[in-house]
Amino acid sequence: MAEQMSAEAVLAEARRAFWVMVTALAVIWAIQVVNALLGYHLSYEFGVQAWNPLSLPEVFTAPFLHYGWDHIEGNSGPLFIFGFLAAFRGVRKFVSVTVLIIVVSGLGAWLTSAPGSVTAGASGVVFGYFGYIMVRGLFDRHGIDIVIGVVMALSFAYQFSVIVPGTPGVSWQGHLFGFVAGILGGWIFRERRPRTAVPATPSLTLPDTPTTSP
Repeated sequence: MAEQMSAEAVLAEARRAFWVMVTALAVIWAIQVVNALLGYHLSYEFGVQAWNPLSLPEVFTAPFLHYGWDHIEGNSGPLFIFGFLAAFRGVRKFVSVTVLIIVVSGLGAWLTSAPGSVTAGASGVVFGYFGYIMVRGLFDRHGIDIVIGVVMALSFAYQFSVIVPGTPGVSWQGHLFGFVAGILGGWIFRERRPRTAVPATPSLTLPDTPTTSP
């Protein structure tokens, strides 16, 4: 009975994670359609403009915007896969991790990109989920999550080429800071197990020694 309930709980979490990511992608693609019709004006208007203090609120809008169909198509697959795996252990924790990744990735791009450049796209969040999945199993001590993290790291090792300077037109800053934020999120939001109480060592009580008068 306990195993059946556990399996049902796992399936319920998987369904929630699935629909969260389907909804997120539906929103991003709906925005993309409007953005494309407007000549990608939204990306330039609501992307993160480096070193512009007035652009700091755009940290929260930039991940929903892209610069073309190739851009959003390249992000959608990894975003869904990594996002689903990140949300699988709990949607509430997933939301907290996502906010952390968005803030750190956006602020990192704002601070380290060339002044006046505008960064937009969900790739920083993708790399954040990637980092989170890689380390979550170690911090939470879940064997299956460790295996998933290793498999993801080996399967997508080529992705690391865009977190170092040198790729034209790619915000390696957002990728790098997103990845670091994901690792940080794995530590901050790790499962905290109650410490096992150490039994106190019983004290040795000596019997009263009778005293005799001389």
